[in-house]
Amino acid sequence: MWPIWRQLLSPRDAYGAEQTLLLFTYLLGLTPFRLRGQAMRHFELCRLGYLNALLQLAFFGYCFLAALVQQQSIVGYFFNSPISQVGDSLQKFIGMTGMFTLFLCCGLRVRLLIRLCDMIAGIDDHLLNVGICFNYGRIMSLRHTKLFLMSGVQFAYLTSSLYMLLSNDVRPTYTVAVAFYVPQVFLLSIVLLFGAILHRCWQHFDALNKVLKNLAHQWDTRSIKAVQKQRSLQCLDSFSMYTIVTKDPSEIIQESMEIHHLICEAAATANKYFTYQLLTIISIAFLIIVFDAYYVLETLLGKSKRESKFKTVEFVTFFSCQMILYLIAIVSIVEGSNRAIKKSEKTGAIVHSLLNKTKCVEVRDKLQQFSMQLMHLKINFTAAGLFNIDRTLYFTISGALTTYLIILLQFTSNSPSNENGFDCCEAYHNISNHTV
Repeated sequence: MWPIWRQLLSPRDAYGAEQTLLLFTYLLGLTPFRLRGQAMRHFELCRLGYLNALLQLAFFGYCFLAALVQQQSIVGYFFNSPISQVGDSLQKFIGMTGMFTLFLCCGLRVRLLIRLCDMIAGIDDHLLNVGICFNYGRIMSLRHTKLFLMSGVQFAYLTSSLYMLLSNDVRPTYTVAVAFYVPQVFLLSIVLLFGAILHRCWQHFDALNKVLKNLAHQWDTRSIKAVQKQRSLQCLDSFSMYTIVTKDPSEIIQESMEIHHLICEAAATANKYFTYQLLTIISIAFLIIVFDAYYVLETLLGKSKRESKFKTVEFVTFFSCQMILYLIAIVSIVEGSNRAIKKSEKTGAIVHSLLNKTKCVEVRDKLQQFSMQLMHLKINFTAAGLFNIDRTLYFTISGALTTYLIILLQFTSNSPSNENGFDCCEAYHNISNHTV
C-alpha cells in the first residue's frame, strides 16, 4: 500500500505528475483511460471509463429534460421576464449541447490526448539529454492546488446560492440543481486540463531557452572549448533544472532544434484536441456573462420592476458570482495560451543573439537552420479556427458584450410595459376580443 501512496505523492516522471488530475477527470468521464505499468509507464483505454462517460451524460440529459418538462430553473426562482425566459432557455440549450460536445470530443479524440501525454514525456526525456530534470513533485503540487481552488470555489458558490434559495423558502428540485450547477464543474475541469498542458508547454520552452542562454553566457565568458568531457552542474531555476555541457555546441544546438520541433508538435496536437472544447466553453461563458451582466445592470439601474422575494443584494450577488466564475474560465484559457506563446517567441531572440556571437562556421550553419525552423514552426491556439486564443480575445469579447448589453437594455427601456405601465400582450388580447 505504501508504494502506491508514494507514487501518488512523489511522482518520478511526467505521467505520474498528472495522474491526480487525470484521475479526477476520469471520474467525471472526460478521460476514459488509466495509467498502467511500473517500469514502462503508459496510458491504456478503459471500457469502464467509457461506461462512466455514458452514465454521466445520460444522468445529466435526464436532469436537463426533467427541468425542461417541469419548466423550472434557478434563474426563474429569482425573477421571471420575457428576456430572462429567453436567456434561461438559451442557457439550457447551450448547456446541454455543450455537455454533449465535451463528451463527444473527449470520447472520439481520446487517442490524441494519450499521444499528447506521450509526447510530453518524450520531450522530458530529450531535455534530460541536455541536462534538464524537472521537479515532478512540484508540478503535482501545483495541480493539487488548482484542483483544490476549483473545488473550493465551486463548493462555496453552490452552498451559498443554495442557502440563499432555502432561506427564502425556495426549494429547487435536484434535477433543476444538476442542470444548472453540474455543467460548471465539467467546463472548469476541461479548463484545468488545458491549463496543465499549457503549463508543461511553457516549462519546455522555458527550459530550452535557458539552455541556449547558458550556452550564450559561456561564450561570453569564453569558457567553452571544442569538446569537454566533464563540467560542473550549473543551477538554472527553482524547478531544480540543471545543465551539463559535455557536448560540442553544434550538437547542443541540433538537439535544441529537435526539442523545439517536438514542443511545437505537442502544442499543435493540444490545439487539435482542445479546439472544439474551447469553442464550446468560451461560447457558453460568453452567453452566460451577457445575460448575467444584463440582469445585474437592469436591477442596479432600475430599468424595470422586479417582483421577487429576493433582496437586491442577494439578486446581484448571485448573478455576479456566476458571471465571475465564467470570467475566471475565460481568463485562465487566454492567459495560459498567451503565456506559452510569449515564451516560445523568446527562443528566436536567443538564437539570433547566438548567431551574432558565434565565429565557428559549423555552429553558424546550425543556428541558421534553427532560425529557419523558428520562422516556419510557431505555436498558435484557436477555437476551431474561428478566432485566436490570445489577449486580443479580451477586446473582442468586451466589444461584443457591450453591444449586446446596449441592445438588451434598450429593449427593456422601449418596452411598452415599462413606459406606460401597460402590457402589450394584454392590449393585443383586448383588441382581438373587441374585433370579434
